[in-house]
Amino acid sequence: MALPLLWLGSAAMGALLLADEREKRQQLERDRLLGKAPRQTTGSQAMVVAPSQWQKGFKQVSPQPGSIVCCYVFGVIEHTGIWLADDCLVELHGSGLIRAVSVKRFLAGRTGSQIYIACNHQHQPLIACDMVSRAERAIYQYREYDLFDNNCHRFVWSCLCGEEVAIKSFNELNQKLAGYFKQGIYWDEMRLTPEITDR
Repeated sequence: MALPLLWLGSAAMGALLLADEREKRQQLERDRLLGKAPRQTTGSQAMVVAPSQWQKGFKQVSPQPGSIVCCYVFGVIEHTGIWLADDCLVELHGSGLIRAVSVKRFLAGRTGSQIYIACNHQHQPLIACDMVSRAERAIYQYREYDLFDNNCHRFVWSCLCGEEVAIKSFNELNQKLAGYFKQGIYWDEMRLTPEITDR
């Protein structure tokens, strides 16, 4: 009898915590719409808003050439790439091939159905001036792919600043992005138009 009551109590606590997190996220989104959201993060946290399939934002963002994008891989880790234009992204595939792919191909074989864009507190994509040209020059090249030392995050970072450093995780990439752009990172949902999703 006591065990089902514990489960019920745990479920109720979990629901309350989720509701509290959802309310915080909604308040932050309202603040962003009003122009009152923080530009910087507090402490060592680089992401102000992480990509989330459970807590949708109020606003979707259109990608710009050079936008840093990500999607989920089996709901656990994130895969990153760079938006070029017109339903074309550049990614480092697990085979080691750097390739240009469509949105549909970028999401294929991954659990996410949504792409997110690294933005500032005003829903503007964070872009560096040489990012597109570096990404375009890298297409069809091979890298010795390694999940921790030579992964998609390292590729994105190298296109951003031309520097080759091992980036072990999505969180570490966000730390570097926050330092580079000198502000916290907001991962906003990308606006997927019918022309893009139907291809």
